[in-house]
Parts: sequence; C-alpha cells; structure tokens
Amino acid sequence: MKLNTLTRKLALIGLGGHLSLIGGMALAQSSEAVQKIERVEVLGSRIKRLQDEGALPVQVITAAQLARDGIVSAEQLMGRITSNGNGLDNMASQSDVVGGDARGNNGASFANLRGQGSRNTLVLLNGRRIAAHGLNGTAVNLNTIPMAAIERVEILKDGASALYGTDAIGGVINFILKKDLSGLNVQAFTDMAQESGGNITRLSASGGIGNLATDGYNAMFALARTENKILKGTQRDFVNTFQPDRGLSVDTRGTPVATVFARAGLTTILSPSSSGVLLPGGTQRYNGINMLGLPGAAGCQTMPNSQAYDAKLWASPGTEYGCAWDTGVSATLQQPVTNTSFVGRLSKTLGEHLLTAEFVGAKIDSAKEFSEVQLISSSTNRYLYPSTGASYNAVFDSIAKVFPSIAANKGNPIAFRWRCMDCGPREIATETESARFFVGLDGPLPWAGWDYKTGVSSAYSDDKSKLGSGYYFRDGMIAALGSGNLDPFLLPGVKQSAAGLSALEAASARGVTLYGGKFEVMQGDFSASGPVAKLPAGMMMAAVGIDLRREKFNFKGADGAPNGAVVIAAPFDSSNAVDGVTRDVKAAYGELMIPVLKNLEVTAAVRTDDYTGFGRTTNPKLSARFTPVESLVLRSSYSSGFRVPTFNQALNGATRSPFDGKDLVDPAACPSLVVNPNDPKCVAVFPDIVNGGNMKLGPETSKQAAFGLVLAPFKQTLLSLDWWQIERSDAIRTPSLDELKNNYSRFQDRFLRDAGGSLVGVDQRWFNAGGAKSSGLELSASTSGKVLAGTWSASLEGSYLLNKKSRIADTDPWGPSELGQFNRYDDPGIRWKHVANLTYAQDSWSSTFTQRYTGGYTDAVLPGVANGTVKPANWQADVKSYIVYELSATYRGFKNLSVTGGIKNLFNTKPPFSAYYDADLGSGSSWDPRVADPRGRAFTLLVDYSFK
Repeated sequence: MKLNTLTRKLALIGLGGHLSLIGGMALAQSSEAVQKIERVEVLGSRIKRLQDEGALPVQVITAAQLARDGIVSAEQLMGRITSNGNGLDNMASQSDVVGGDARGNNGASFANLRGQGSRNTLVLLNGRRIAAHGLNGTAVNLNTIPMAAIERVEILKDGASALYGTDAIGGVINFILKKDLSGLNVQAFTDMAQESGGNITRLSASGGIGNLATDGYNAMFALARTENKILKGTQRDFVNTFQPDRGLSVDTRGTPVATVFARAGLTTILSPSSSGVLLPGGTQRYNGINMLGLPGAAGCQTMPNSQAYDAKLWASPGTEYGCAWDTGVSATLQQPVTNTSFVGRLSKTLGEHLLTAEFVGAKIDSAKEFSEVQLISSSTNRYLYPSTGASYNAVFDSIAKVFPSIAANKGNPIAFRWRCMDCGPREIATETESARFFVGLDGPLPWAGWDYKTGVSSAYSDDKSKLGSGYYFRDGMIAALGSGNLDPFLLPGVKQSAAGLSALEAASARGVTLYGGKFEVMQGDFSASGPVAKLPAGMMMAAVGIDLRREKFNFKGADGAPNGAVVIAAPFDSSNAVDGVTRDVKAAYGELMIPVLKNLEVTAAVRTDDYTGFGRTTNPKLSARFTPVESLVLRSSYSSGFRVPTFNQALNGATRSPFDGKDLVDPAACPSLVVNPNDPKCVAVFPDIVNGGNMKLGPETSKQAAFGLVLAPFKQTLLSLDWWQIERSDAIRTPSLDELKNNYSRFQDRFLRDAGGSLVGVDQRWFNAGGAKSSGLELSASTSGKVLAGTWSASLEGSYLLNKKSRIADTDPWGPSELGQFNRYDDPGIRWKHVANLTYAQDSWSSTFTQRYTGGYTDAVLPGVANGTVKPANWQADVKSYIVYELSATYRGFKNLSVTGGIKNLFNTKPPFSAYYDADLGSGSSWDPRVADPRGRAFTLLVDYSFK
C-alpha cells in the first residue's frame, strides 16, 4: 500500500526519542527513510495493518523517554499522562486513614484514564490481562509492573469494550516488555531529593542469548530492584495546617497533652451534660477543654506541633478552650516501597510460527506509616484516667478555676482525647507477591495473508497486611490508663514513667495480621486477522477472536487478634471476608475494516461477553478515518460499555466507623442542613458511617463518542485534536454525605436510627446511581527541525476537561458542574493539564527541557469562611496551578555506555497551598497529594552499560 504525503511526513518527524502513535500513525524516532513496511497490531484494533492506518488516539511512550525523564515506576508515569485523572489513586493519597473500599488499597497505586476511575481503566501486559490487586479485587496494582523491562507503553485514550473487554470504558494502558534481547545490559539509577527524605534508587540487569532471525531462538531475562525511601511531613516546611490567615486550621483535638471531654454515657469531671460545661452566668456550653488552652495557662503552642483550636474557622464557639495538633507533620508524603521484579522469556521459531513462554513476577514490600493513634473516650472505648496523682489534680484544678460548677465532680474520672505520642506512628506493612505465567503461539494461517495468535496464562496477586508499630489492644490500653500508670496529661518535656511505658508495651498489637487477599485470573484466547476481499478502494480486512477467563477472589478479612480482642483503630474489616468466589467470562468478538473510498476507511467491531451471574452483553464499536486532503485526517468513533460490580462491591459486608467531622446535622430535624450549636435541632451529630458491599448492585453501562483531526500543516509539523464524551448510566458509586442529606426524602432508609429515633448511622454503601457524564479535548502537537550542527524537536500533550456532571437517577436533571471543584474523595475535575518538551541533539549529546502544568481549582472551605463569620486576611478561593520544570541530558559518546543526568522540579516549586487536610479519611495537610509532588527539587543519574 502506497504511503501518502501525510504518512511520509509522519515517518520523517523526529521527536528526540519520544515515539507517539496518534490514531495508529507512528512518528519515527529518526529521519531515516522507511526501509520496510510491515503490518503490526496497533492498540485499539485486532487487525494487523500498516502503522499509519487506524482511527483512534493512541499515545506511545518509549523506554528512552522513561529514562530521559527519570521515571522508574508506573505511578510516576501516570502522574505525567495528561489524560489520567486526579483521583485518590496514588500512594500518597492513601497514606493516612482511609475509608470504604480504599481500606484495601495498601501498597497499591492505580490508573485512572479520563477520570473514569481505576475500575474503568483496563491495564494490560503485552496485550493480555494480569491479576487485580489482592486486597481490593478491583484494579491492577501498577507497582507490580516490571518497569525496568518495559520497551514501550501504549495508551489508548478511547473506550475499547468491543475488543478488550467490557471494563475498558476510560481506555486501555498496555505495557509492552522487551523481547529478543542478546548480550548483557546493566543499569544503575538514583533520584536524590535536594532536601532530606524520599530518595529513589534502582539497579537492574537484562540480557539474553540467541537471535530469533538467525538462530531461531532467544532466551532473555530482566531483573530489577527499586527502592523508594520514606518522606515524612516533618521533612517539608510547606506542611503546616495552622494557617488561619489562609482559611486553614486542623480539626483534631487529640493532642499530646490530652483534651478533656464530656461524653454521653460516662460520668466524668465535666458531667452531667454531654454537651459540656457553662461559664458562670453564661449560656454557651464548652467541651473539649485543654488545660494548656485556658486563660492564663502556658498555651497550646507549648506542645510540639500544636496551636489553639480555631473555634471561629470551624464555626464552633463551644471549642474555644481546646487545642489542636497538626496531623500533617506525622503524615507520610512518600510511602517506603521496595520492589523486586523478574521477567524471563523463551522464544522459539517453529518454521513460520513463534512459540513463546514467559514468566513475570514481583515482590513488593511497603510500609504505610501515619499519625500516632488518637484515643477517644466513649461508652464503648472506656479510656478513663482515674482520680489519683498529681496529673489528675492539675487537670481538675485548672478547669475548675475557670468553670467552678464542676467542683462537686472531683473524684470522677476524666474522659479525653489523647494523641499518644509514646505509641509511635501507626504502621501497616504490606507484602505483595504477583506472578503471571504465559505460553503463546502465533504465526500464519493457511489462508493467504491471515495470521493468528493464541495463548494461555495464569496470573495472581497475593497481598498480606500486618500491623507494625503504633497499634494497641483496647483492653490493654484501658487497663494501662485506668491504673494511672500511663499518663495522658504529662506536660511538654515530661516523660512517661517506666511503669507507663511497660504497660504500653504490654498492650502492643505489633505483628498482628490485618488481612490478606488473593486475586487470580486464568485466561485462554485465540485471534486471527487477515484480508477478506479486495474492494475498489482497497483490501477489506477482518479479525475474529475468542477470550475465555476465570477470575477468582479470596479475601481473608477475619480478625488477626487473638481471641477476638479489639485492636484500637485497626481496619480489620472482618465483615468483608470473601471466601474463594469465582466468575467466568466467555467472550467472542469480530472486527471488520472496510475501505469505502480511497480516502475513507470505516471499522466496525462487536464483542459479546457472558458473565457468571449477570448474563450476556453485546457491545459494538464503530470508527472511521477520512482523509479529505493529504495533510488532514478526520477520525471519529462511537461505542458502548458494560461493567459488572467487582467482587468487593457486591459481596463485602458492612463496616462501621465513627464520623468525626463538624458539618453534619440530622436532616430530619434541621431543615437548613447547617450546623448551629445554638439551635437544638441543628447541633452537629456524630453517627457511625457504614461502608460495604451491596448484593443488589446491577451492572453499569456507558456510551462513548469521539471526533478528532490530525493535521500536518507544514513539513516536520503535526497537530491533533480530539473531542470525547463518556456517559455512564447506573453508575456504581458511593453516595456522598452531602448527597444523602440534601436528598433526605429519597434516602431516608440510609439514615439509621435507634428505637428512640436518634440518628446512629448513615449508610454509604455502594448503589447504582443515575449516572455520570464528562467530556473533554485532548491536544497533541509536535514539530522538529535543524539548527547549527544539531536537530531540535518540540512536543506538547494536553488535556482540557469540558464537562463533568452526575445525577442520582436517570429521570433527574444533571447536577451542577463538578469542573474544577474541590472534592475530598473524588477527582476535582481539573480543566487543563499539559506536558511540553523541547529537545536538542548534536553528535553524542541530547538534552530535553520539560514543563509540566496542572491547572488550579476551587479550594476547600472551612465552615467559618463558608458562613461568612470569618474573613481570613490572605484567603484565596482557588488552589493555584502547579507548574514545574525539568532538565535532562544524555551522553552516548563512550563505547557501550550512556549516561543520563537530570534535574526534576528545576526551580524547587512547592505544592500549591490548599485548605485540604488529612481529616475525615483524607490525606495531605495544606497541600493536595492528588496533584503535586512533595519531593521538591531532585537530581537524577542513570548509567547504562551494555556488554557486547
């Protein structure tokens, strides 16, 4: 087939080592003429065709670009893909207390194409499935990808349910491993932050023997070990939750010197009212009183990382005498991860056929470390300090001096919130073992021009989490406090007694199994493609295939504590146990490419899938590629999708955790839905939040549409622009608390009450919502030329979000725009993101300058700012955009040796300020981990040597 002018332009554009497939059209890495035209299978189609054909936007990133940019993990890569969303998918976003199904994300990171969520993004390895994360049974843990062995990454930014499976709604990411290696190659990489903490290193070796073309066989391997060091909040000065002039102060009264509370169901020094105590002649009740925060006291700031509780920002006048502790300084900004991966591959030609056997395995150890445990006295957790000793007298006397009404309560125990600094940071250690075994055969069929490929594989991800430091048995802690040996009221600088530390050690739950899970997938597939008939405009091509797989999930969420003992704040999720459930999926698909005219190609595909328990679904896809003039390609596509609930979404039991916010009222009693401590009907309530599975869940469906163009207006220049829209119906999601209370009449059954009608729980378990709709534009541009004695190239990848909305039911109108809006648990819908590169190469040198841009969005707002009672001097409504620059250079002038050095975050730009903080199941304090990299300026060095 003759290459047209546009194709020749595409083949001659140099991108300094970056290979970008746009609509299936390959941009060559050099200006050398195309010597041989071969048909290959391009992501987004099962039909083997010339690389310049196709109608879908596919981005390809090579190993050379990964090395140039200092990327050694798939999580780092996803942070630079502009079409990837900004949800709670990276490890930094999950580094603190989490809720719902995120409780099973320990040690994992995920992909999120077009903001459709990790469940709707299909991740492949060499074009085939791998096992989902063993603790959530939902999506592939990107940490299991052997990045040191990657040849390239293909990203299909379009729905692909008709070919790859019904869950490919947001798109497909295909990690392609190196093949046919010979000799030995070793690499050493380091990525050192200028400030302390967060360093990254990798050592790898790969090689092989034999050559498929000359010897008829090849045996290869790739072995790598990557280590990410921990980065703590104390190691970065931008982590500071006490910035009231900007509208931020933390809502955490569990402090190193305990804060005293009145509690319902407990007789304490602040009894009888559970709402607190009155000043002489006053009407305002005060609760959460810290002796350091009282008039004339030393002050809350005398405790490390503490300040007075900001009652005005939190619109909570009854908290005026409390103290708050900055949880952010104990947060983990980069989790420590050690990753060892191995790839072994044996290939043998059998005549014209190729037999392949492959093993891919990884062992990953991570340690999620976060803030010290907060002990909260309640009728269930009876942490009470007895009326003995100097500490008791100091606390009681200081409070009684201001609130003399409690004088008669002397002798009652003290209820409190205490941040147990002597307990040490909480740590959850997770061990992941993953593997995939694959045997495949491909080659020509007897029919002229037809090829086939077939294979069988078995993959698993086996994950286990154990408690490290910072976790304690409840009964042991109650005894330690009740004896008076463990003192929560020691003033700053005063150490616990030996008896107190001994009691604390005796209560430790270190080493207790938290939970474990294993996800397995066994797959067999066969596909064939080739010519069908010669039409006037060209050859009609077709592909057919079958795909059979069995998925198995086992989650052992039972208590690891002996004799059912309770471990404080440990998310055992014993109700979430899933005992060896399986799901069979049988699928068949077909694809037909029809050259309607010399410049018009239409491709139709259809796939039918049969799911255990959900029946059969058929999903079509139609795409077209039109070339009205030689320098312009128009392309479009339409498809549908179908996704069944994950095992966890359907089968998990109910887990309860106390709501610890300040902004929830009982919607049945308070029509305004706004907390007002002076109105008994609108006081803040603290029910349990219920998360878990829903066996009544049905599948969600989707419709995807796209239209775009590829333009080559000048020599060496290429532009592409694609519009896309995804609309999901019966979307499987959890309702937000705002959604539930704002629609109380529709969700009354989700507000759980006791026999007296009091609100005791809110059910946030999964449900089928009306849907979600989003649309956007994706831009790609590249150009190149010669200057002086070298060549230069420039490229831009950008994503612009046009629309993001949701609704509760199909009959409802679409809700307000969610574009650029802060959302603690979801993607904030950032409008514009881009990555721009400028590369110059001369002789043995090449260098690249990169700009990464992430747009801003409307920030979180604390209650006092929201209701207008507080106007912070430096408050800004929006989170600013995040812009960082990078510089790298590579020298290849030594024999068999290349050296690449780089500077990440060249100007040491700090994450933009946000009123986002790590309370109520979120992460980050004064910055947003979904958007920014906390490491700051870092220096990278990659040394690559080949033994020939």
